[in-house]
Amino acid sequence: MSDLSTWPKIGARPDAPAEAAIRLDRVSKWFFKGGKRFTAIEDVSAEIADGAFIALVGPSGSGKTTIFNMVAGFTRPDRGAVIDHGRRITAPNIGIGYMTQKDALLPWRSVLANVMLPLQLQRIAEREARERAQDMLQRVGLKAFAEHLPRELSGGMQKRAALARTLVFDPATLLMDEPFGNVDIQLKLQLQRELMALWENARKTVVFVTHDLEEAIALADRVIVLSRRPGRIKAEVTIDLPRPRDPVAIRFEAGFQAIHRRLWELTDTAAENEDG
Repeated sequence: MSDLSTWPKIGARPDAPAEAAIRLDRVSKWFFKGGKRFTAIEDVSAEIADGAFIALVGPSGSGKTTIFNMVAGFTRPDRGAVIDHGRRITAPNIGIGYMTQKDALLPWRSVLANVMLPLQLQRIAEREARERAQDMLQRVGLKAFAEHLPRELSGGMQKRAALARTLVFDPATLLMDEPFGNVDIQLKLQLQRELMALWENARKTVVFVTHDLEEAIALADRVIVLSRRPGRIKAEVTIDLPRPRDPVAIRFEAGFQAIHRRLWELTDTAAENEDG
């Protein structure tokens, strides 16, 4: 990738106050299976400041993806409200960028055409959409592969293309549900570095779901720990580590290890079972 420090800040608001971008107000969500009700999350309240990078961690079934889908507007809470910049979310939230483990690149479209897709859906003029997509591909180091098909890219390049598509329409908030969860450790670390460099320049609001405690600490400003089902907020841990931050080098800092120990204690369900 190119030297990100020389890029203009995308959508940055350096003088804006750190007001809440996303707010969960006593949210609960339940599902029915076989006539029986299962509570996924219960009475969850949280505020995510504009421009903050927040990680959600917790055991499987703790409601991380349920919260994620409610912020995206894919599902509605059964109790409480999810607020995005003062607006209650009651339908798919078109103001957010959404990235999951599955890149979902359209195999018949070129990389450039895939990145242009969100702009075309917004009816942006073809010339402007192409220019913005080309600029974003340059930012993620894929300009030379604009006319390639997804199958012609490596796994890491496909992730970059998916990230470029997520960022190209300049969303205020990024929702990332284990986006690097199915890649090897070396590639994961590389992608974390690239994401951190992009975020340092853009300062988008990010909600990042992960099972990887080291990833959460390396990237986030704050880690929200969810309990076992029904998911409740068990703790919120501030990541008091310096920025700009190298997600690899920061792992060797003493402060990193102390936070990791604290998060491990909070998420160690085996210890909970022994106690209970």
